[in-house]
Amino acid sequence: MTNRATLIKSGLAALLVVFAALLPRLNISVPGVLPGPTYTPGTLQVLAYAFLIAALALSYHLVFGLAGLLSFGHALFFGAGAYGLAMILKQLLPAEMSSGTALLIAIGLTLVFAFILASAVGALALRVSGITFAMVTLACAQAMNVLVRRNTGGLTGGEEGVSITSSMVPSFLIGVRNSANLYWIALAILVVVYLATLWVERSRVGHVAAAARENELRVRVLGLRPYTVRLFVFTAAGMLAAIAGMGMVLLQSGTTPRVTSADFTLTILVIVVLGGVGFRWGAIVGGLVYTLLDKRLSDLASASFIDSLPSVLRIPLSEPVFILGMVFVLVVMFVPGGIAGITDRVRRGAPVTSSLEEAGELSADTGAGEQEESVHERS
Repeated sequence: MTNRATLIKSGLAALLVVFAALLPRLNISVPGVLPGPTYTPGTLQVLAYAFLIAALALSYHLVFGLAGLLSFGHALFFGAGAYGLAMILKQLLPAEMSSGTALLIAIGLTLVFAFILASAVGALALRVSGITFAMVTLACAQAMNVLVRRNTGGLTGGEEGVSITSSMVPSFLIGVRNSANLYWIALAILVVVYLATLWVERSRVGHVAAAARENELRVRVLGLRPYTVRLFVFTAAGMLAAIAGMGMVLLQSGTTPRVTSADFTLTILVIVVLGGVGFRWGAIVGGLVYTLLDKRLSDLASASFIDSLPSVLRIPLSEPVFILGMVFVLVVMFVPGGIAGITDRVRRGAPVTSSLEEAGELSADTGAGEQEESVHERS
């Protein structure tokens, strides 16, 4: 990419961030997508939630898109950020400490905890590869999920989760009237995670991780260490996920065991695939699209007109998860590159083909090759 193209893309991205930052001061309505005008607390809450999910998807992009590691335990680090911040504020810090100081100390301690946890899980899981790696990460995530659900040590609140103590958080982050402040924090987290992801991808470590994804043996022959590089990427992704988790617990004033479940990790995987595996902005778009679809489909499922529809339509439309699942299946079948993949193919002038068409072309090429080989054998 030329310097001019890079400057244009950077300028457009900066303008988009500025526009997003101004939304709480604008009166923009998008019927059917947003619950109300952009300055209303409800809409700002939805957008802030979408930004944090997009940041989480970006962190998973490092593991899955850059390093090529299929992890089923990425929610573990998001949950570590959420639970870590809430428990430190509620249990460890003295109540007489000023709210600003308490929050900064809690954020620092949570980041240290996330670093240790991600390093330990990565050091263990990266000893194996493939499906075994996925199962190890799943086991670690499930272990934490069990711990928080059982209210271990009376710290996690069990099934009800844990809430943050309002006296330990600055007043400008509490209450509906401060939704704009929480929105800006969520936007800032998304920007920070994006810049960190960009730095990792463009660093020497990122290039080696991408090379190891394609051909690990060749990387080893060159004298490099794929294990160390992958551990760095895995740990960085875990810390970025923890940052998104801390933003989420501030936004929702608490957290529940769902954020540590394997289902939540699968949701992240769906988001990355929907946006486009291997594309940074695809993870962001996937997070925004999935979150808005999830919110609006839930409203659709509870709408009164759904009850008047025939059962063949009423039953699937009343289940948002079913609709989201069908969207995911259709994307995988007909748009294997995701939303970002469509744009990339159009930019390069390549036709947009489905996975079924690609499979058919591959089968035809294979059949032609076998037929040609048979002719040579006969001659």
